[in-house]
Amino acid sequence: MMERDRSLARALLRASLGINLLMHGLVRLPSLGGFAQGMVRDFSATMLPAALVHGFAVVLPFAELTIGALLIVGLWQRAVLSAGILLMVALIIGTALLQRWDTLTQQMIYVLLYAALLATRSWDRWSLDARPR
Repeated sequence: MMERDRSLARALLRASLGINLLMHGLVRLPSLGGFAQGMVRDFSATMLPAALVHGFAVVLPFAELTIGALLIVGLWQRAVLSAGILLMVALIIGTALLQRWDTLTQQMIYVLLYAALLATRSWDRWSLDARPR
């Protein structure tokens, strides 16, 4: 019984994180240009080149959308969870440059969730990765 509870808890956590990321990406797409320009404006006082910030801002919603969708269905979890952590590392670097420590703390919670899901892949029973082959 406990194993079923662990696998269900993990599936619900994975789906919740996936929905969170999917929605991050979806709500940014309709105003992608404004979102990118806002990030460029926010980072104008940092050492990051505007072109790099703009490029990252344009790609970010698509990365969030893709990671979120793949987490929801549970496909390629090892790679997707690793990509999620690496995306968070990039966001943490930017957040630290802006000295937004409260936001950085929130981002560390995301890292913790990704790491917990990565560390508990053996509990997975409710995903495309876990389907019989």
